[in-house]
Amino acid sequence: MISELAKRDFYKCKGLAYERGHAEVKAILEGTNPGRVFVDNLTSPNSGLIWLGNNDGFFFIGDAENENFNSNINEFIDNVIKPEARKLGIYVFEGIGNHPKWDKTIQELFAHRNLSSWNQKVYKLKIENYLMGNEPKIDDKYSVVRLMEDLYNDYSIKNIEFLQSKIKEFWTSPLEFFDKGLGYCIIYRNQIVSICFSAFVYGNTHCVDIETLPLHQGKRLAQKAAHAFVKGCIQRDMIPYWDCSEDNIGSVMVAERIGLMNVFNYKGYDFSF
Repeated sequence: MISELAKRDFYKCKGLAYERGHAEVKAILEGTNPGRVFVDNLTSPNSGLIWLGNNDGFFFIGDAENENFNSNINEFIDNVIKPEARKLGIYVFEGIGNHPKWDKTIQELFAHRNLSSWNQKVYKLKIENYLMGNEPKIDDKYSVVRLMEDLYNDYSIKNIEFLQSKIKEFWTSPLEFFDKGLGYCIIYRNQIVSICFSAFVYGNTHCVDIETLPLHQGKRLAQKAAHAFVKGCIQRDMIPYWDCSEDNIGSVMVAERIGLMNVFNYKGYDFSF
C-alpha cells in the first residue's frame, strides 16, 4: 500500500535520496520547497514518489526493486494521482528516477502505457571555470536588476504578475524565496522581459529557472540574466545548478558559454493518463 507522508515526516526519506542525484528531491525532503511525498511505509519508508510542488513531474526515490512499492504503483497512479492531476489540468505523467537503477524499473512498470522518454543534462559551476569574458553586451534600453521585495511588490511594473507567478510556482511564499533564494530580472520599458532565479534550494545549491518573454528572445537576455545570477552566486558562496533538456539547444549553449560543467545526465519518462 502506498500512502502520503505528512510534511513533518519528510525527514524519514532523506536517506532515500541519492547523494549524487537531483537537488530538487533534496530541496523538497528538506522542506525548503513545496512538494508531496508518497511512500510504501509511513513508519520506515523504503521507496517513494515525490510530486514536485510546481506540478512539473514526479521523482522515484529509494529502493528501485522494492516489490511492495512497485506492485502497487500503477494502481496508485490511476486511483490517486490521475484524478488529482486532472483537476489541475495535467494529463501527462512525467516520471524520473532519482537513481539510475530506477530506469530499468520505470521501463518495466510502465511498458504497457506507451511510454516515451527524453534526455536531461545537469550542469554545475566551479568558480575557476566561470567564463566572465563571455558575458554579452545588451542594448542599454534593458536594465539588469536584482530581484528584491520592493521589485516584487512594485505594481508600477506593467507585468508584475509574471514575476509573482514565477516565484509562487516554486515557493510556498515570497518571504521564503527572499530568505533563501536569489534572482535577477531584466527590465525594458517598465516591463520584466527576462528572469533568472533560484527555483529550488538545497544547502548552498541553487537550481536555476530562467525565462525570457517571446518578443525579447534572440537578444542574449537569457545569457545576461544568467551571468548576473552566477556572479551573485559566486559572491555568496552558492553553487548554480542548471538542469535542462538535451534538446533545448539554447539552454545548453547558455550553460556552457557561462562555464558550467555537465556533471550528470539522466532520462525522463512520460505517458498520458
